[in-house]
Amino acid sequence: MTVATMPVTVATFYKFAALTDYADLQQPLRDICQRQNIKGTILLAAEGINGTIAGTKAGLDTVLAHIQADPRLASLDIKESPAAETPFEKLKVRLKKEIVTIGLPEVSPTQQVGTYVPPRAWNEIIADPEVTVIDTRNDYEVGMGTFQGAKNPQTEVFNEFPSYVKENLNPKKNKKVAMFCTGGIRCEKASSYMLAQGFEEVYHLQGGILKYLEEVPEEESLWNGECFVFDERVAIKHGLEPGTYAMCYACGHPISEEDQQSVDYESEVSCPHCVGELTEEKRDRLRERKRQRHLNAKKNNTGPR
Repeated sequence: MTVATMPVTVATFYKFAALTDYADLQQPLRDICQRQNIKGTILLAAEGINGTIAGTKAGLDTVLAHIQADPRLASLDIKESPAAETPFEKLKVRLKKEIVTIGLPEVSPTQQVGTYVPPRAWNEIIADPEVTVIDTRNDYEVGMGTFQGAKNPQTEVFNEFPSYVKENLNPKKNKKVAMFCTGGIRCEKASSYMLAQGFEEVYHLQGGILKYLEEVPEEESLWNGECFVFDERVAIKHGLEPGTYAMCYACGHPISEEDQQSVDYESEVSCPHCVGELTEEKRDRLRERKRQRHLNAKKNNTGPR
C-alpha cells in the first residue's frame, strides 16, 4: 500500500493560547470526535491544546474546523501523515496542568519564544559551526535518529531539560543555539526557557522533525535514522513513510529490527531492554494478553495490532 492510498490520516497539532475556560471545551470536543469516529489523545490546559488523533480525512477536517472556530486556536499548528490503519484504540480528551510538562509555570511561549526556522532553511542553520544544535527529545528517541552534529541531553523526561541547560550551556559561550523536537511543541517551551536564562539567539525547527521529513528531500537531508512518534506506528522515515521499529508491549521501549532478532525478544512479551526485569508471572500475564488480543483480532477479522 502506497502513502497515497493509505485510508487513515493522522493529525498532530498544538497551540499555546490563554484558555482560561479549557475545562468547558472538553465535552464538546469529545462529542464531535466521537461523532466522527476519531481516536487518539487531546490535551487541554490553561496554556493551550495539544493532540494527536486519527481517522478519515473528512472526519479530521471536521474536528480541526471545530477547534479552529475558536479564535484563540485559529492558527493551530497542524501536521498530517498517512497510516494504513488507525494507530489508536480509543479516544481520550484530558484536562492537564500543562500541554507539555516542563514544571516551570513562569515559562510561557505566549510571552516569548525563539526564532522559527522553516524546514528548508534548517540545514544552513545547523551547518554553522557557531551554532550549538540540541535535540530536546528524550534519550530513547534520540537513539532512534537525530540530526548530524546534534547534542543529546540524555534526558528521560522533558522536565529534566532545564537542569541540562544549567549544567552544560552558558549564554556567554553558546551564543547561538538551535533546537528541534518531534513536532515543535517542546521547543516552544525550551526556547522560551532559554531566552529567560539570557541566551540571545535561540532558533527552533518550525513544525519539528515531522515537517522536515515531509518537506526536505532525502538526498538533501541532514537527518540520520528514524523519528519516534507517539502512536502505534512507533517511527516514521523520510516522506513520512512508516519506519522499521516496533514497540515492546512489556516496557513500551521502541525495538529495532536488530532487537527483534535477539534471543531475548518474544513478540508482545519481552525485548532486550526489559527481559532481565520481568518475572515469570508477568511473562505469563503478557502471553495471556497476547493470546486474547489475537483472538479478538480474529473475531473482528483484523490482524493483531
